[in-house]
Amino acid sequence: MPPDATAIVQAKALVEVEDLARDFDVSKPWLYRVLQGDRKRILKAVAGVSFDIPRGTTLSLVGESGCGKTTVARLVVGLYPPSRGRIRFDGVDMAGLASRAEAESLRKRINMIFQDPYASLNPRWRVRDIIAEPIRAFRLLTDEKAIQERVAELLTQVKLSPKDGEKYPHEFSGGQRQRISIARALSSTPEFLVCDEPTSALDVSVQAQILNLMKDLQAEMGLTYLFISHNLAVVRHMSDRIGVMYLGRIVELAPGETLFATPRHPYTRMLLDAIPDLDMTGRARTPVGGEVPSPIDPPPGCAFHPRCPLANARCRAEVPQLRPVADAQVACHAVEEGRTA
Repeated sequence: MPPDATAIVQAKALVEVEDLARDFDVSKPWLYRVLQGDRKRILKAVAGVSFDIPRGTTLSLVGESGCGKTTVARLVVGLYPPSRGRIRFDGVDMAGLASRAEAESLRKRINMIFQDPYASLNPRWRVRDIIAEPIRAFRLLTDEKAIQERVAELLTQVKLSPKDGEKYPHEFSGGQRQRISIARALSSTPEFLVCDEPTSALDVSVQAQILNLMKDLQAEMGLTYLFISHNLAVVRHMSDRIGVMYLGRIVELAPGETLFATPRHPYTRMLLDAIPDLDMTGRARTPVGGEVPSPIDPPPGCAFHPRCPLANARCRAEVPQLRPVADAQVACHAVEEGRTA
């Protein structure tokens, strides 16, 4: 195992997620179901996800649209209650907080950066008030002059001018609005940031600027990230470890360089094969075929088996569990049985 991977494994986990699941009832109204003889429909958005994030590191979750990665992000920050499972932050079970004061103390240590910076900013507020909102909500500062000084400091930290605090969100470009979102997320002095595709709505050149800013802030402040993305190039740049999700489950979890150098799960290999081969290696490539099954009616056994070239009878009947393979974890019967050549 590389030294940096060893250090990550040995570091104390700030965030621990155990068997996390979230179901959504998407049934039609009860009377309609009775009259039409329709059954209840449950969408299994997340179907038992476990991982931990050591302090000061980045775990990225990747996968096709609809795989459940954004739902995991919202569960971790408390926007959705889990249907089952446990989330621990710094050793504290987030479902077992006894008082409002305990919940507030924990909440200010966690924040989220959303995908669309314009939709997540109040268009009627000046930037100074947007950034100051968490400071006032958590009563971190009470003196108005001190609050405005802190806002100016945060704007400078994200490479904007303190004078920008007087403007409204519509007066900024997409990249600048995302910098404002980052400044707002940092205003409560969090230790853990959940980043839900924070650069997907931005131009490629601006994406690089925002990603480099986030890396610099992590190094400067010791931040811990859960990074959600479908862009493998972005994930490779940002991540210490990467979890590949498929239909609500993690199918492979590995250090970033390990995953790109030796992908083990057939789905991971197909995702990487979809990246253009700029080096012209001539290596045989298997593009991702088929479509993601419906999470309302998932296939039995391994959810990937209808699209997998290595599937057999066991894959169609038995759900694979994450098992250690070298420095990674893989949920695949073919990998377990050595059928991946």
